[in-house]
Amino acid sequence: MKIHLVDGTYELFRSFYGPPPKKAPDGREVGATIGLLRSMLVLLSNPEVTHLACAFDHVVESFRNDLFAGYKTGEGINPELLTQFPLAEQAVQALGIVAWPMVEFEADDAIATAAMRFKDQPGVDQVVICSPDKDLTQLVSGQQVVCWDRRREIIYDETAVVEKYGVLPASIPDYLALVGDSADGIPGIPTWGAKSTAALLSQFKHIEAIPEDIAAWEMNPGRARKLAENLAAHRSEASLYRQLATLRTDVPLEEQLSDLEWRGAHPEFRGFCAELGVEDIPQRVHLWLEKS
Repeated sequence: MKIHLVDGTYELFRSFYGPPPKKAPDGREVGATIGLLRSMLVLLSNPEVTHLACAFDHVVESFRNDLFAGYKTGEGINPELLTQFPLAEQAVQALGIVAWPMVEFEADDAIATAAMRFKDQPGVDQVVICSPDKDLTQLVSGQQVVCWDRRREIIYDETAVVEKYGVLPASIPDYLALVGDSADGIPGIPTWGAKSTAALLSQFKHIEAIPEDIAAWEMNPGRARKLAENLAAHRSEASLYRQLATLRTDVPLEEQLSDLEWRGAHPEFRGFCAELGVEDIPQRVHLWLEKS
């Protein structure tokens, strides 16, 4: 079997900024939630999708904000999107999909924890992380754990990660620490660009393994000297940024593998969709749970 782990926050953002807005009969903006539901139904129409869960950032802030004041916050997020976070979680649960709303941790941490927990369990052939988020590529392992960009229909296995970023998945946190990640508020180290970073991490793998003596660097001495000076001046920051970029695998998820099996939508899903003003969506559900 394949385990599909969905980045619900990404799906919600994509649905908010993609299709036109839509109001529920009571006047609430619900377009992103409806888009998320349609996306999940497309996913569930695939016979290979039997076990899945959807992780959300219930609140945007996490423990990382305590580590670094510049880390991403909910500031600037459209209020009509922000108010749909709890609604999206309810929608997914009504559809019968396990939802992981994160408060102390982030959605990516829940996905990381689940990927590590389930990838080696009997009967699991592959863990498919449904997200194009580069942070999640650090979890990729051969073809056992892959990332799937559903919009572009691209699968990122280990070879594809190396082709895209120039480094192995295990070096992605180091890569993001040095280059920076504007989406997460990680500034990176001055003058460390993508090409130079990839070249050095492909040689040394991790920041602490990069020698101070640039004679060991397979790089133009002039360029190497400038990079070495900036890294020496910002090593503590680089270490912090890598900690921020490293996904946690100790989220206390309660579900076992069997809990992720999709057995159908709950009966109340029809009423939920009626409240959103999309009574046609339940017609696309091919499996229903019986009333308890």
